[in-house]
Amino acid sequence: MSKRLLFIINPRSGKGQIKEHLADILDTMIKAGYEVTVHITQSQGDATDQVIKEAENFDRIVCSGGDGTLDEVVTGMMRLEPSQRRPIGYIPAGSTNDFGNSLGIDKNMLNAAKISVSDTLFPCDIGQFNSDSFVYVAAFGIFTEVSYATSQDLKNLLGHAAYIIEGAKQLRDIPSFRMQIEYDGNVTYDEFIFGMITNTMSVGGFQGIIRGDIGLNDGVFEVTLIKMPKNPIELNEIIGYMTGMIPDSDMVFSFQSKELKLTSNEEVPWTLDGEFGGKHQVVSITNVHNALEIAIE
Repeated sequence: MSKRLLFIINPRSGKGQIKEHLADILDTMIKAGYEVTVHITQSQGDATDQVIKEAENFDRIVCSGGDGTLDEVVTGMMRLEPSQRRPIGYIPAGSTNDFGNSLGIDKNMLNAAKISVSDTLFPCDIGQFNSDSFVYVAAFGIFTEVSYATSQDLKNLLGHAAYIIEGAKQLRDIPSFRMQIEYDGNVTYDEFIFGMITNTMSVGGFQGIIRGDIGLNDGVFEVTLIKMPKNPIELNEIIGYMTGMIPDSDMVFSFQSKELKLTSNEEVPWTLDGEFGGKHQVVSITNVHNALEIAIE
């Protein structure tokens, strides 16, 4: 009997290049022994709904789109019981694809299609964010609104430049948040302009921002918190750290942890894998170790 594969496609990701390769991708899947059902996403959250409704009926779920599309598939899978979850294949087609790059998935769509039906499965950590989930990054503060405030058409046209253009507009008035951070028995309180909890080698297509020994299934997240600069010298120090010009800075607080709690006396907007994750005063984040299997070469 043929194995069954559900192929979820976001046709607007990247420059819509999936349309040029669809026949060859389907041929690759069929040659790998799969009976393929295709679903074109109709709206935000549709991929999540499809996974929840259909995952049990398939042997593998493959998605093509940006990291946001992968996030929706993972969110749906994490809402199922562990016994109902299926291996995931990923064919990156977005403008950044941080997580695909971290996994070493080929940027060539046809090569990525072969990987998506591979028998080599990587047990990957997934983030639990209150009642939601994320694949590779949960973040707040400056620049985080850029990815979901920037229109898809502008992302397609400009790629990384779109994020920089929109981000530059925010530099005139840097928002900050006073937060209490609890982790591993430690408590710290400070004012931050940016924070990210990550399970990836790069964010926004830029490598080197996340320091330390990074493993996508080591059971811990990398946490990076940037303090509010009080003068131009401190701001320059932050920029130097973020661009890799200086190795360390008192303005940047970083550590690794399996779980942490962030509390603010105001609602803070968050982004999960580049999509709006809601506004929260209290956020509990937990690393769900080896939660899902993702096909790699």
